[in-house]
Amino acid sequence: METYKFKTNINCGNCVRAVTPHLNKLEGVQEWKVDTDNPDKVLEVKADSADAATIKSTVERAGFEAVQL
Repeated sequence: METYKFKTNINCGNCVRAVTPHLNKLEGVQEWKVDTDNPDKVLEVKADSADAATIKSTVERAGFEAVQL
């Protein structure tokens, strides 16, 4: 299993709710969380088959920015 981290603009509960269905239906993602207390709003994704590019594009399709750390 691989862990990916992204700097995002997912900064509140409503933003987390907006991205949830997109990340939950992404094949290969086992678990994810957003640290909204961190100034960089770090999204951490644990995946066994999804890669960083796929996760990044999924977050962007949901309307948010994602820059891999």
